Amino acid sequence: MFSFSGHSDRRCVWVNGPIIVGAGPSGLACLKEQHVPFVVIERADCIASLWQKHTYDRLKLHLPKKFCQLPKLPFPEDYPEYPTKKQFIAYLENYAQKFDIKPQFNECVQSAKYDETCQLWRVITVSTNGLAQTETEYICQMLVVATGENAEGVIPEIDGLQEFSGEVIHAKDYKSGEKYAGKKVLVVGCGNSGMEVSMDLSNHNAKPSMVVRSSVHVLPREIMGRSTFDLPTMLMKWLPLWLVDKLQLILAWFILGSTNTYGIKRPCLGPLELKNHHGKTPVLDVGALEKIRSGEITVVPGIKRFGPNSVELVSGETLDVDSVVLATGYRSNVPYWLHETEFFAKNRLPKTPFPKEWKGKKGLYASGFTRRGLAGVSADAVKISLDIGQVWKQELNHKKNKLHILRRCISTF
Repeated sequence: MFSFSGHSDRRCVWVNGPIIVGAGPSGLACLKEQHVPFVVIERADCIASLWQKHTYDRLKLHLPKKFCQLPKLPFPEDYPEYPTKKQFIAYLENYAQKFDIKPQFNECVQSAKYDETCQLWRVITVSTNGLAQTETEYICQMLVVATGENAEGVIPEIDGLQEFSGEVIHAKDYKSGEKYAGKKVLVVGCGNSGMEVSMDLSNHNAKPSMVVRSSVHVLPREIMGRSTFDLPTMLMKWLPLWLVDKLQLILAWFILGSTNTYGIKRPCLGPLELKNHHGKTPVLDVGALEKIRSGEITVVPGIKRFGPNSVELVSGETLDVDSVVLATGYRSNVPYWLHETEFFAKNRLPKTPFPKEWKGKKGLYASGFTRRGLAGVSADAVKISLDIGQVWKQELNHKKNKLHILRRCISTF
């Protein structure tokens, strides 16, 4: 990597290998042991900023640690089967240190565009550290988009929400239910985040009501001593997907009972089929369902409108509410900065379905967009690393030609 100046105040940096945008698990896991130079760009001041700054305190991995570890480094043996948030962050920091990954922190990507003339990627960033902002243009042959599916929280448009006088936060800003003791809190959303936030609020003596607007699969975290993720993976070696789904739901009914009784309807499609076709993850129950049974968490239908201190539901019922937590999901931020329409679709995810969603054209890669959590992150990283390693070796044979193209591009600034 070397830098030079053009005719403006913008600093220009040539990167011999790829640029990786994002220093979360998806970005950290790429390119180990391939001997390829690279630069990792991260808008925050730390690695895994989503985990460090935008997750609640009680969070644990929903899958066993063997499915969540990154390539070339298993979790410590003394870690529990489901590591805590702090343990996972410590693991990622150790990963970065072990493999000498040093991201360019406090740099926010403004745009990334492929220059057809030069056949290179131009990535423009603005530093976010301090009062003085510095603009940098990175030039490279390969670009890895590793910002992931959950870069920003989704804030839905709900009638009257702006007029509500109480606190309204997204789940990414929720830390603990401690400050909500004795308060009536409406949790909007019934996915894994909604269920866990509701349970945490109940544990801190708040009075949570959870909005369940659509159908959702709730499964036990473990079935017969095996992870709910591990068991179907094993069964699918011998059985078709539809039958594995059927067996999962039968076992879930024996363990959890009928969720319909508590206002949580199951989708028509089975959990695996729903995940594969629509990317909708089932909820893995870690205790919230028991609190719903006991009445400590109240399940309510969809919202019609908010008032200054209350919410009217589609059923006609009105609830007094002190605070609102929007557990309404996350989405990719790719459309804001990546000027490319061939690989990424309007839904902010790669157009090509899993397992071929990791590679585009013209040196473009996507890591962490499998909709399969950390297990998908690791699989993407291995494929991307091997592919870039092969491309790098081929490019070394054409180094002189590439430098000639670079000089021509510099002269056009």
